[in-house]
Amino acid sequence: MFEFINNSEDRGQVGIGTLIVFIAMVLVAAIAAGVLINTAGFLQSQAEATGQESTDLVSERIDVTSEVGIVGNNSTGELESIKISVSGAAGADQIDLSESTLQAVGPNGQANLVFTDTNASGGDTIANASQLNASEFGVQDSNGEFVDGGDAVLDDDTDYTIVVNPGTQPFGSITEGNVYGSGYTYAHNNSTEEAFGEGQTSSLEIVSPSSATTSVELNAPDLFTEDGEAVRL
Repeated sequence: MFEFINNSEDRGQVGIGTLIVFIAMVLVAAIAAGVLINTAGFLQSQAEATGQESTDLVSERIDVTSEVGIVGNNSTGELESIKISVSGAAGADQIDLSESTLQAVGPNGQANLVFTDTNASGGDTIANASQLNASEFGVQDSNGEFVDGGDAVLDDDTDYTIVVNPGTQPFGSITEGNVYGSGYTYAHNNSTEEAFGEGQTSSLEIVSPSSATTSVELNAPDLFTEDGEAVRL
């Protein structure tokens, strides 16, 4: 009824074949497991990086607390400076304003403004907004002093004011520095130039070093009444 195999060589061949197949399956499983582990590690690292970038885009943002223009000449309806007070968003780490960018669109075109701590003629200090070139902005501390790049850092205890020259592009008509002869003057003091002023609008995107963006709309009142007054934009 039953057939017994007494040939030891045949039994050995079957055993070796099974062992070879088993070893091959183990090797394939090990390779597959290695690939899966490497893929999982890569995906985890990528997910962590993406999550950190997303967090930075939300938390490492610059908040705007006020936008003010200082009237240069109420008869011509032009400003002599634009001041934007800023602070770090809730939960933000230190934000270096010198590494930030202002993407501006104004009555005279569009431009990317970068930080400067030197005046239009290359001097070491800035006294007022007229000494800022086109496509540049300065930063003032709480005492109204322009600060160096290494000091323009927002944190929990320190706020700053971004200052731009309303006489230079894209806000005004001046393309280089607002420099005439041996000194500085404002656009409203030169009949051939014009500055941002009454009834005009401009938009800004303040981009932090982590690429978090804050939108600002500047809307000048239709009428200025007094030289030197501060008007809300």
